[in-house]
Amino acid sequence: MKLVIVESPAKCKTIKKYLGPEYEVLASYGHVRDLVPKEGAVDPDNDFNMKYQVIERNDRHVQAIAKALKKSDTLLLATDPDREGEAISWHLYELLNNRKLLKDKEVQRVVFNEITQKAIREAVAQPRTLSMDLVNAQQARRALDYLVGFNLSPLLWKKIRRGLSAGRVQSPALRMIVEREEEIEAFVSREYWTIEADLSKQEQPFSAKLTRYQGNKLDQFDIDNGEAAMAAEQQLLAAAGGRLKVEQVQKKQRKRNPAAPFTTSTLQQEAARKLGFTAQRTMRTAQQLYEGIDTGSGAIGLITYMRTDSVNLSDDAIGELREFIACQYGVEQLPKEPRSFKTKSKNAQEAHEAIRITSVQRTPESLHSHLTKDQHRLYELIWKRTVACQMIHATIDTVAADLSCGAGNNFRANGSTVANAGFMTVYMESVDDAKKGDGDEKLLPPLQEGEMITLNGIRPEQHFTEPPPRYSEASLVKALEEHGIGRPSTYASIISTLQDREYVQLEKKRFHPSDVGRVVNKFLTQYFTRYVDYDFTARLEDELDAIARGEQEWVPLLRQFWAPFKERIDHTEENVKRSDVTHEALDEACPSCGKPLSIRLGRHGRFIGCTNYPECDYTRDLNGDKREQEEPTIVEGRQCPECQSDLVIKRGKYGKFIGCSNYPACRHIEPLEKPEDTGVTCPKCAKGTLMKRKSRRGKIFYSCSTYPGCDYATWNEPVAEPCPSCGWPILTIKTTKRNGTEKVCPQKECSFSEPVEES
Repeated sequence: MKLVIVESPAKCKTIKKYLGPEYEVLASYGHVRDLVPKEGAVDPDNDFNMKYQVIERNDRHVQAIAKALKKSDTLLLATDPDREGEAISWHLYELLNNRKLLKDKEVQRVVFNEITQKAIREAVAQPRTLSMDLVNAQQARRALDYLVGFNLSPLLWKKIRRGLSAGRVQSPALRMIVEREEEIEAFVSREYWTIEADLSKQEQPFSAKLTRYQGNKLDQFDIDNGEAAMAAEQQLLAAAGGRLKVEQVQKKQRKRNPAAPFTTSTLQQEAARKLGFTAQRTMRTAQQLYEGIDTGSGAIGLITYMRTDSVNLSDDAIGELREFIACQYGVEQLPKEPRSFKTKSKNAQEAHEAIRITSVQRTPESLHSHLTKDQHRLYELIWKRTVACQMIHATIDTVAADLSCGAGNNFRANGSTVANAGFMTVYMESVDDAKKGDGDEKLLPPLQEGEMITLNGIRPEQHFTEPPPRYSEASLVKALEEHGIGRPSTYASIISTLQDREYVQLEKKRFHPSDVGRVVNKFLTQYFTRYVDYDFTARLEDELDAIARGEQEWVPLLRQFWAPFKERIDHTEENVKRSDVTHEALDEACPSCGKPLSIRLGRHGRFIGCTNYPECDYTRDLNGDKREQEEPTIVEGRQCPECQSDLVIKRGKYGKFIGCSNYPACRHIEPLEKPEDTGVTCPKCAKGTLMKRKSRRGKIFYSCSTYPGCDYATWNEPVAEPCPSCGWPILTIKTTKRNGTEKVCPQKECSFSEPVEES
């Protein structure tokens, strides 16, 4: 018997089917060991010796592997083909070897990039040994993250606030978001005007933009006010006499090549742009497609491994793609030679493939009934990109026409037509924060040099320059990759950590730094400048990659990092006061006592307060003019239901709320926002309906409208459907990282659940 170990239980059944009954396949359920969760887990004085322990939740899986190994003669370590997967195999090997369970056992490392019968059998037929270069790269990364976290986070507790944390990679990412916000706040908008001519020929309207005026080429701010724009309009109308003359027509043909097949980074970006997926949602769905979907004849992996920075495709895949394209779209849609792509990442794992479909014959349409909505949308995106990357370029005819409006005045009209769609028949890549073009995608009527074109009107348009946009998930992932911060497989966790720590909030799909995030960033950039520097972080990633390639040793890298970092920690702890970090001086005197005011970080965020506190307790909102304590807002037309005193809007630890003005004699409080009625009948009393409310900490929950008469409540969104298993009147929508979004029965004794499509 041969024992095969993979990471995920979802792969076990499929791999066993492909390998046959002589193989037993078990899952490690991810990492089996990690550093002990306390100080001293990494010992800098002893060559950075690392102390590991079995992860408690996975101990039973290790026990199951150990038990199965006793009945086997060969151990095949088949975890994922990256440095994390290599480390999992090594940790498992070390555990089993220390327990003396590998005596007289053959141990092999097998690696595959897709879960198909051919790929798995080829991997088993060509095993290798464990790569200690990959393992040491992962150990170095883990040690660096530990040393930063266990030394910098306690310093944040002392200098800012308890419960904060800092990370080696998340901190530069936070800096990126804060700096963009500061750019936006410092931005001064400028007014400018453009002037367009509305034209028509043979009843086909088109427009042209003024590019030269009174003999001078127009720059963006040459016309910067309404008066100048209106004056130009009148002069141009007078000069035109109702018609413009075509002076020159330039026709060109340009080629547009298809985008490379997906890497982890580009998949996350494109799924965010086209599908509205978060990085986590993209990776979770891609994992499901990789691990295998039952398509009617058993589970099969539909895409190759989704953690890669390579844009290579295997010869087999290219051959199948070219055959399919010739058959489906015509031989003329095939380039003479297969397309190859160069990666932009200098440290790309070129041994891996790009993210591609495992078979082009499995079209999105043929799999529609076997996939969830998310799976189908992501699979279709990958399928289209994979096919398009091996098709011919698109050919686009462009036209630029210059039209004169009297002496010295010139308008330009741009247009284009697609002569041959090529790859665009299947797929077009999206871009971030696309701005309006100058009409180069519009179709122009045929124009001849010297002819006169009817002028319908001159149209001045006012514009204002705009600040750079806040980061979306797609543009943040792109920026992280461009700066070399982290690796594509870590982007989802970086973004998740920043949100979980409440350093940033995602509003309208854009990242805004919180007050705490700003202060943490200020502290790190001021006192640990080197360690949040983009170039420093990128160089560190490059060195980790060099270790993975066997070009550098990991312990010297840690030594080089640790000495100056520890010196900086000690110096900051001794010489920096909390007020140095949490206070920001203002050139303004306190209206109460005359002492200087400062911006300070409080429990509810930043505010303006007197530096003479506690002798003077003057405060006000950061953007307000009145003291928070003065003149609380009275809720008009309502009295306290308990004592009939006025109700007022107050601010507490968890934000604003309505409370009794007779406090502390009366302690009545209620939320500021009115509860939202879900319309779902309460399953307990059947009299009220479940209302959507916010807890004091801002968490959403649902409770009966007849409270306190009925105390039924649930944390999950209710659905007016009875449980098919136990008959309870409602189900709820629950989302977890492991299972995604499901309909579940809220009754503890009932285990009913079924997948539900995420919107």
